[in-house]
Amino acid sequence: MLGLPEERGLLGNGVSTCATCDGFFFRGKAIAVVGGGDTAMEEANFSTRYATRVYLIHRRNEFRASKIMIDRVKANEKIEFVTPAVVEEFSPTKAVWSAFVSAIRKTTKNANSKYTVFFVAIGHDPNTAAFKGQLETDANGYLLATNGSKTSIPGVFVAGDVQDHRYRQAVTAAGSGCMAAIDAEKFLEEHHD
Repeated sequence: MLGLPEERGLLGNGVSTCATCDGFFFRGKAIAVVGGGDTAMEEANFSTRYATRVYLIHRRNEFRASKIMIDRVKANEKIEFVTPAVVEEFSPTKAVWSAFVSAIRKTTKNANSKYTVFFVAIGHDPNTAAFKGQLETDANGYLLATNGSKTSIPGVFVAGDVQDHRYRQAVTAAGSGCMAAIDAEKFLEEHHD
């Protein structure tokens, strides 16, 4: 999230963190993707399946994304780069459908533009701080699992977005949760006295 005061209140009503999940709600609309890494590039490219135009907003002219992802986005005629630009506020306006609340983007040049939805794709920090020093993590803080959902501590299993840095979808989190439940059940059966 960008940390703007009105942002959380607009989740699902003009602000989203998942174009893959919510993109089809905005078919035929102009949308904005905020970010400059691989996730933002992926979201922008995916969004062109539904949107009439995708505006990729980033605070700098340079991107953190890999060259191949940047090249893919640059080759897509439906994507326009808006750089350098900073989202300073969201100002919802009255709309026919609550899902189609417009938002205003203020750039560093102080120009206003209206979009149907903002997909915020500035990165993802897994909610794993409570396990720091107790469970193994990768360099980005995701919990490490082997053989399904097992951790380095017997009887402790992980699932969902705390260990999945690639897919981050509800359906994959549910699937990994099922795997962890099966692994936990098997562990309990093997260690039952």
